Amino acid sequence: MLALLRRRNFVLLWFGGLISQTGDWLLHIGLPVYIYLVTGSALATSMTLVIAFLPNILLSSVAGVFVDRWDRRLTMLICNLLLALGLLPMLLIHGKDTLWLLYIVLFFESCVSQFVLPAENALLPQLVDEQQFVPANALMSTSTYIARLGGAALGGILLGTVGLHYVVLFDAISFFFVCLMLLCMRLPVSARTNVAREDPEQSMPVTTVFSTWLRIGYEWLEGMRLVARQQTLRVLFIFLAVTRVGEGIFGSLLVIFVSRVLHGDSVIYGMLLSIQMIGNLLGNALVAQFGKRQSPMRTLWISAGIFGVIDLLIIDIPIFYPAMPLEMFLFVAVGIPAAFFSVHIQTLFQVLTEDKLRGRVFGTQQAVGSLASLIGMLLAGLLGDRLGSVPLLNLQGGSYVFGALLIFLALRRGIAFERKEANAVEDIA
Repeated sequence: MLALLRRRNFVLLWFGGLISQTGDWLLHIGLPVYIYLVTGSALATSMTLVIAFLPNILLSSVAGVFVDRWDRRLTMLICNLLLALGLLPMLLIHGKDTLWLLYIVLFFESCVSQFVLPAENALLPQLVDEQQFVPANALMSTSTYIARLGGAALGGILLGTVGLHYVVLFDAISFFFVCLMLLCMRLPVSARTNVAREDPEQSMPVTTVFSTWLRIGYEWLEGMRLVARQQTLRVLFIFLAVTRVGEGIFGSLLVIFVSRVLHGDSVIYGMLLSIQMIGNLLGNALVAQFGKRQSPMRTLWISAGIFGVIDLLIIDIPIFYPAMPLEMFLFVAVGIPAAFFSVHIQTLFQVLTEDKLRGRVFGTQQAVGSLASLIGMLLAGLLGDRLGSVPLLNLQGGSYVFGALLIFLALRRGIAFERKEANAVEDIA
């Protein structure tokens, strides 16, 4: 891990992401509160989530095609600049009459963001050696949890003390900071021109890319064919889809579970989510130190299975033995295996995909995960009142146990790993 912190380009990417995500959490926490205070409408508040969520499903897979055509560092730089400038119209919001501006800005920001994450995930393997993928992903994940802890706490405080406009400015400044970090990077020529060298047709100017939709469609299908052709990627995508449905249910019904089963209030709800971050940070520290010594696929199914079992305990134990200290302990404990499987599935997607296709694979990953989460949210909304929170929340823990069994059985049946897969994944068949 210390070797990674001596890599200038990686540290710049990591630090920029930390500041940017902290700014994002300031706004994510502050906006729903502001909208509800201004409108008093739950519908108006929920619309912020829907508008920000739709581009994840509709655009992220296609965005990955462009990420593979363009210089990834330059893509991130331009997108972060657009994200910063795109927030500024929110400074014109002064009440209910101008709230329509907020929804336009959120949709624009969400569309631009679809290019950032695939570009970052595809750029990371160009900044570190392959044997450092696991600790590098662990450190990137750690910055996400730190940003969530700090940004979520500060978002409500800043909104109440200095107002929405200053929260918007802080988030915009965080995007400009990322641009500065990216400008300070010094990438080798091979990392900047890898796509153009392999396919001269893809090196055409950005102004003509959007007029070649037939070529774009072909490249999108190329990414889909890779997933369909490579058995391990297929298994990982099925695992991702199944578990994200469970996550969609969990995110929708946890607050009801806390209220009706744990008899807690909003303070308890926020506290449980916060202390899970402690387990996530501890798990990431363990992954960064020891994760690269283990087989990624084996670690994935074991950690996912442990996560699922602890999740089932979280939901079912309070029915027979309601004890808040035990529930808090389980929320910390579940964060540790969560860190292991999230880091290792990210590493597997990076290792199993050749560089020129990584943007498309990560864009598809984002689209599949978002669509599955939406299905989970819809199931929670349709069945939550009829079945209650406990039976549906058991589906989340069950989805991880099922996903773990799926990967274990795939390994036992002897997936024919390609040479590149064999370097990262131990075939235990």
